[in-house]
Amino acid sequence: MATPVGNGAPVTTAAPGTPAVRGAAPLATPGGAPPAPRPGGAPAKRPPKAVATGVRARLAQATRTPPGRLRLAGVVLAVLTVAFGGLTAWQLETRAQAADRVVSYSQPLSRDAAEIHRSLADAATTAASGFLLAGAEPDSVRSRYEQDIATAAKLIAQAAARTTATSPAQDSLARLNQQLPVYSGLVETARADNRQGIPLGGAYLRYASEQMQTVLLPAAAELAAAENRELADDYAAAKAVPWGAYGLALVALAALVWVQLTLFRRTNRVFNIGLLGATAAVLSGALWLTVTGLTTSAGLKQSDREGATPLRALNSARVDVLTARLAENLHFVARGSTTRYADQWAKATEHLAGAGNPPPERSGGSLPEAVRLAPEAAKPDVQEAAKQFDQWRVQHDAARNLEVEHADYQGALEATVTAKGDTATADVIFDATDKALARAADIEQKRFTQAAEGTRGDLRTAAVATALLGLVAAAAALRGLGRRLAEYR
Repeated sequence: MATPVGNGAPVTTAAPGTPAVRGAAPLATPGGAPPAPRPGGAPAKRPPKAVATGVRARLAQATRTPPGRLRLAGVVLAVLTVAFGGLTAWQLETRAQAADRVVSYSQPLSRDAAEIHRSLADAATTAASGFLLAGAEPDSVRSRYEQDIATAAKLIAQAAARTTATSPAQDSLARLNQQLPVYSGLVETARADNRQGIPLGGAYLRYASEQMQTVLLPAAAELAAAENRELADDYAAAKAVPWGAYGLALVALAALVWVQLTLFRRTNRVFNIGLLGATAAVLSGALWLTVTGLTTSAGLKQSDREGATPLRALNSARVDVLTARLAENLHFVARGSTTRYADQWAKATEHLAGAGNPPPERSGGSLPEAVRLAPEAAKPDVQEAAKQFDQWRVQHDAARNLEVEHADYQGALEATVTAKGDTATADVIFDATDKALARAADIEQKRFTQAAEGTRGDLRTAAVATALLGLVAAAAALRGLGRRLAEYR
């Protein structure tokens, strides 16, 4: 019977042995505990931990059978071989980008910075020579000065356009860009006063030279140093050893060998063509990586040894030669009113040739250093420049003797500067020295280009090849294990 309870809803109690009526409320269990779920009812949700445990259990269950272990081995081998190809390609592409920067960015900027330094020094020297010649100044001298200024301005603009706003070279470029027109204006004022016979022209020229030596040339030297550091960083990145690729290659090869040995012990089958093909693909990728790394590193080292490093030493010697020539000219512009430029000559030549009279191979001067570092193709020109410099020093000493011992200023000036190119003056010998160094610089630049040009292409080819070999190895490994799986069906 039904009795009302609580809200009046009837509760039907079944007699012992009588089946429960469909739709009746479930009976409470003793003690008030919730009733157990009926058969066919909705299953209770598993907590997250139970789900994770279930996944591990299914994975463990799958690996307890030979087909499951083969499937897992296939996944591991595919991941390792594809990762090897991808990592190797990425590291080789990174090296290729660094080699590309060396060839098309860092070294050209380093070369241009050195050329800015040399052009400014040559402009100051040529301006002083033209001032001393005054009305007898030949067109070639004036043209050389104008060409130096134009070259410096052009290269400064190009360097500013190619460097980033955060580059350490930006400050040097800004100073060069601001002060170059000021220097040119001072030189033009000195030249105009000198043509009119106004003595103030000499003061203007000395002030212009002071600006060149204290502002422009130090800024150019800072620019060259910054670009050389960037070139060295790119060289280091281009020659870096891809240890990650080698490590992953060893892991992939070890996994392939272990799987093949396991199959051999369990099936007594010596060879698995797919796994052998995967092993050969990984070995080929590692070999390609090694050969390309060795050849490109050798090419980059050669470009540095026969191009970039000798060029730095040669550019330093060229600037020292121009500094010595500028001091020699300014001494005559000052007309003996100061010993400053004579001291500057002595300091420049000491830095150029080294202190004392050591053997050339042990001298610390920039010119002997350029001779030692020069490649065989450029060495004769650098040695010729060294011989010309020795003759120049002899001529300078002779002119100095005329001025000091015989009080012959005009004779000393004519022994130093002349409008005639066939007279054996210090000016003519200086030109021969500078031209020999310029020929050597051209040769060393060509040696750099020849040695470094092909490295980026080789690295990119190897990157594509190793990526494809990684994919081939993955496909071959899956194919080889798939043949074993087919035997279980």
